[in-house]
Amino acid sequence: MSNLAGNFAVLEQRIEQACQEHHCARPLLLAVSKTRVADELRQAYQLGLRAFGENYLQEALAKQHELHDLAIEWHFIGPVQSNKARAIAEHFAWVHSVDRFKVAQKLSAARAESGEGQPLNICLQVNIDRAPSKSGVLPQDLQPLLAQCSELPHLQVRGLMAIPDAMATFEAQYQPLADLAACLHGCQQAFPQLPLDTLSMGMSGDLEAAVAAGSTILRIGTDLFGARH
Repeated sequence: MSNLAGNFAVLEQRIEQACQEHHCARPLLLAVSKTRVADELRQAYQLGLRAFGENYLQEALAKQHELHDLAIEWHFIGPVQSNKARAIAEHFAWVHSVDRFKVAQKLSAARAESGEGQPLNICLQVNIDRAPSKSGVLPQDLQPLLAQCSELPHLQVRGLMAIPDAMATFEAQYQPLADLAACLHGCQQAFPQLPLDTLSMGMSGDLEAAVAAGSTILRIGTDLFGARH
């Protein structure tokens, strides 16, 4: 607990300092808890964290069962396989990694069947680097995908997510994140009827650049929990 508490205190200080330096609103700290055991999540919850991000469905479902007594907001941040869309739609409040309309359709249909009254919040994953090996919709294809997803009745498109390449300097980190923010601004102008208020970007290594670029959700794992198991 002491290491986790110390890591959390350092993170809080980094986020606060970045917000002050760049005159930005404070983003949500999403605890990326993949490979972490339920007791570690419970300790993080005791420190005040309420939102947890998971990449692997079966692992997440086991933790959700063990931590059912806690008021956790669960975010799915890994690739969405079509055959797992149903379970993801039933057990998560957010999905950050929607990059195809087929996946969005499956999530919407499964959300309806789950009986959950609230729509599933989603972010569209953008391949902001335009790297052939990466998941995500290309920036030029983003608005057509958003238009399609916005018509699905049991989803609420809230914004965009990206995982840029790791870069060594603040300036190099900042540019793709600013590009993603510009994509969101374009979507806000094109779809004023939608609550597009979310930029899921920034991890342990580029936290400060993400805050400067306007992140609203920081996805932090290593610098909170320590090196992965």
